[in-house]
Amino acid sequence: MAHDRRRPRARVQVAAVAVAALFLLLGVLGFVPGVTTGYDDLTFAGHHSGAELLGLFQVSVLHNALHLLFGLAGLALARSVAGARLFLAGGGALYLGLCLYGLFVKFAENEHGAANFIPLNGADDFLHLLLGLGMLALGLLLSNRVGTGGRLDDPIDRP
Repeated sequence: MAHDRRRPRARVQVAAVAVAALFLLLGVLGFVPGVTTGYDDLTFAGHHSGAELLGLFQVSVLHNALHLLFGLAGLALARSVAGARLFLAGGGALYLGLCLYGLFVKFAENEHGAANFIPLNGADDFLHLLLGLGMLALGLLLSNRVGTGGRLDDPIDRP
């Protein structure tokens, strides 16, 4: 009888797989009529797309494809602790940047301007803020004692 000698996955890896699966689900649901309202108005890219995932989040084919690619990248990176940490913390930073980009488009440019090519609306901006903060927190807090090659350093200024 063969024994499975793999170590259990670190919490940061489990979190990365869960977040990646969420992105894959969102990417697939963006192509499902009914779940995506205004499906007939789905465009490849740009602010002209009238499709909204769950009737809230403006999506396009490009937006859905980006969710799918991000989810696949997350699954690939979650195979290692360092990759999981990179996916969560780096992806969180990326989504915070996407939130700022969405706010820029809304206030400096215009939601209907050429810069809104993904497309994004206010609900997307809020979701990107939550995703960014959540992923960043998971990537930084769950990987405290794993993958560092040893115990954490003691800062000089603390006893």
